[in-house]
Amino acid sequence: MVDAASSSASRRFTPHYILKTTGLLWFLVAVIGQWLFAYYVIAAYGPPTASGNWASWDEVGLIQGFTEGDLIGNLTFVSHALLTAIVCIGGTMQLMPPIRNRLPAIHRWTGRTYLLVAILMSVGGIWMIWGRGSRLTELGGWGTTINGVLVLISAVTAFYFIKRRKVDKHRRWAMRTFILLSGVWFTRLGYMSWAIATGGLGMSRTLDGPFDMFIAFGSYLLPLAVLELYFLASSSRSGGVKLAVSGLMLGATAATALGVFGAWMMMWSPHI
Repeated sequence: MVDAASSSASRRFTPHYILKTTGLLWFLVAVIGQWLFAYYVIAAYGPPTASGNWASWDEVGLIQGFTEGDLIGNLTFVSHALLTAIVCIGGTMQLMPPIRNRLPAIHRWTGRTYLLVAILMSVGGIWMIWGRGSRLTELGGWGTTINGVLVLISAVTAFYFIKRRKVDKHRRWAMRTFILLSGVWFTRLGYMSWAIATGGLGMSRTLDGPFDMFIAFGSYLLPLAVLELYFLASSSRSGGVKLAVSGLMLGATAATALGVFGAWMMMWSPHI
């Protein structure tokens, strides 16, 4: 009896099972963080926008929120901000297997909406950076711009594959789109987790420190690299590769959880 139970446990806790479990653990932490971010965006910008008190947008420490006399820019900004809440909630729901498997029609139409919104947000974000001047540094502006261009590429590619019924390829590109579209979210988490862990080493108030320069691009390239390694390990037959990437996923989960905690305590909840 004991031998049978031990054999059953060993078959269950395979390297592939451990890899999938660590991936799910990261996703659960990400869902919490993204939904908290969505709640912050709605609570911080919803009431002032509805009441017409647009000038109060700047009270949450934005680079450039409200600008007197700039109706198009103001509307673009608030649309961009509120759509962020939609993609945070909608994006995580799109990646939930129960919804994808049991409600395929909802998954299909919300997925199309998600990809369309991703494109609109990317174009709008790039325009705000260079057309409206919503940037503190040139390097930061270029980092966000490249992020937006990559979102456009991944969203269009994800749609291309699903139209041709290549579901596995579509799913991978949809996950890439989710990671890339979360670049702003990862930036906030990156700053908070690094500040808590190191006391702000390499960070500058003028955003030109070593860490500031790294996070301008690393906020989306590093999570994307982790996702690619996860894809590689999922397809690999090597148990060692799967276990190594499982360890990486645990580290990513810890960093994400620390970032969510820091962002909620120091960036989001104080402005609600």
